[in-house]
Amino acid sequence: MSKVNARSPYYINFTNQNLVSVDLELYVYTGVQTTDRANKFSFTSSAVNQNATFEIGEIVRDYLLHTFDGDYATETVWIDYRYKIELTNVSGTWSSFVQLKGFDGYGFFEDGANPQNNTGLLQSNTTIVKLDDAPATIAVDTSTTTQVTYELNGQQVYTKAVSSSTNSNAQIEYVTSGINGSDEFEDRVIQDGGVFEGSDCLSEFSKEYTLFDFDTIYVDTTSGVTKLTVKSESECKFTPYKVTFINKFGVLQDIWFFKRTNESLTTKQEKYKRNTIVAGSYDISRHQDKTLTKNGKEKLTLNTGYYPEAYNDVFKEMQLSEDCWIEINSQTLPIQVTSSSLAYKTQLNDKIINYTIEVEFAFDTINNVR
Repeated sequence: MSKVNARSPYYINFTNQNLVSVDLELYVYTGVQTTDRANKFSFTSSAVNQNATFEIGEIVRDYLLHTFDGDYATETVWIDYRYKIELTNVSGTWSSFVQLKGFDGYGFFEDGANPQNNTGLLQSNTTIVKLDDAPATIAVDTSTTTQVTYELNGQQVYTKAVSSSTNSNAQIEYVTSGINGSDEFEDRVIQDGGVFEGSDCLSEFSKEYTLFDFDTIYVDTTSGVTKLTVKSESECKFTPYKVTFINKFGVLQDIWFFKRTNESLTTKQEKYKRNTIVAGSYDISRHQDKTLTKNGKEKLTLNTGYYPEAYNDVFKEMQLSEDCWIEINSQTLPIQVTSSSLAYKTQLNDKIINYTIEVEFAFDTINNVR
């Protein structure tokens, strides 16, 4: 089944030497394919130079909204359309339905029209860098993926069977080796219903041993097997941060920032000139320049640490993403990438690859939600 990656245009084109016009009925909906068909749009296009073209990407994108609170889930949409072609002196009849699947992904210019991103593994990189003892969560297309296997030194440590579905909320599956994607042992204990009791002995144990250890992931698809190499990094000096973003395939993807983080606050205010005269005099302790409103935005400058060159595509997609989140102080908070440029680095030119990215929290510091 073809995909509509809605951040790029998707064209439905009709060509005939006797073409007069085309009527199009478009349905965009969630739920069970065909059964829950709803949200009808009707279009008519007159032929120009024997061609009639409809672009549906913008309409599809209106139904693709993203939220992320630490729980990995992304819904796609079903797209059904049928058409009626009017030829010279020939009245048309409605065709059978053409069925598509909608993702909030995109293609690059060189990918051409109607990019598909037609792979089982829904990410560009086959090398994964993660925090030591943290899970590796990957997204797969359930229509083409059959199994995901985690291995350590050639021995299987975890496997997950993947099955297809006719429900829109099951077209993407996030496979993880952890419990609900928890990055710390304490979180996993709590989410599993246990009670965490910290101790010096347990802290020493955590430093010595890691949980869910693996170095390779195999993604079995209908077109072959994709091998992912996993590199686990430990960091004892700085606090690592995990950023999650919507990648070019329209799914959630993680990237870790291991090194130094700088925090800053920028404020913005509105002022007015206040009258302080009372009975022909004034109190010098009262503000003549009075603040009407004041709020701020907090920013972070993140450093990745040393990454392989294969991650250039990942940083590119993060830079282009419209939806990003950061896990900080046990909370998942929305951010915006404010760095407007990215100079690609290579091992040949730069030897060691470290990226510095500036992000801004996507909310005001003072709660003003009304």
